[in-house]
Amino acid sequence: MIRSDLLSATTSVSHGFFTRADGTSTGIYAGRNCGLGSDDLRAHVVENRGRVADDLGFARDRLLTVHQIHSPSVVEVSDLWEPDTVPEADAMVTKRPDIVLAILTADCTPVLFSDEKAGVIGAAHAGWKGAVGGVLEATVAAMINLGATRENIVACVGPCISQPNYEVGADFEANFTSQDPAYAAYFIDSAREGHKHFDLTGFTSDRLKDQGLTGVEVIAQCTYADPHQFFSYRRTTHAGEPDYGRQISAIALREVE
Repeated sequence: MIRSDLLSATTSVSHGFFTRADGTSTGIYAGRNCGLGSDDLRAHVVENRGRVADDLGFARDRLLTVHQIHSPSVVEVSDLWEPDTVPEADAMVTKRPDIVLAILTADCTPVLFSDEKAGVIGAAHAGWKGAVGGVLEATVAAMINLGATRENIVACVGPCISQPNYEVGADFEANFTSQDPAYAAYFIDSAREGHKHFDLTGFTSDRLKDQGLTGVEVIAQCTYADPHQFFSYRRTTHAGEPDYGRQISAIALREVE
């Protein structure tokens, strides 16, 4: 797994941005595919997710994910839920020390949050729709509702698709500049006429910094450019493959004696 320096400095948090390494899946899902929404064999996905909980030192049934819908919706987690009652949302927060909050991605941005002093953590899935729609701000607000403070929250932006590999149509930019003309700064011209390259990492990290957090860290690794470590929706699309795997990013509070 890949670890954040900021989050590793906290004694009460276990976390990891997991790669596709050390998994049971095969074929186009080879490695640790954790996406139950993929067409991979369910038994493989369940085992892969279990290994994530193992690696973090928690019981396997403590790992929770939501049904991600590219929204600003956040769930405050106070108890476990059953597989048939998974809520639709794109972020979770909790102050319970025995629950693992996990986010699935395959080019979108995973963001893990912690306020060690308040004992509150969060995890968010920030694709472009969620990021521009306010999922990061909503996650911070939900953490504050549980007792966190902006000055004590740290956040880490995990591996996602990088700007050189995120080519978009010109109309894509309008989703951002219609909200704020200054967002044009996150786009650069493409070699293809009528196209741009979007900086998802920069946009996400700047939105976090604008929240007044204590620290914002970026793990600058590109999911598209590194097929050995990461699954990528866009790379799969370009290759004409029928489906794709998802890597997982997770965070949990440990009991501190």
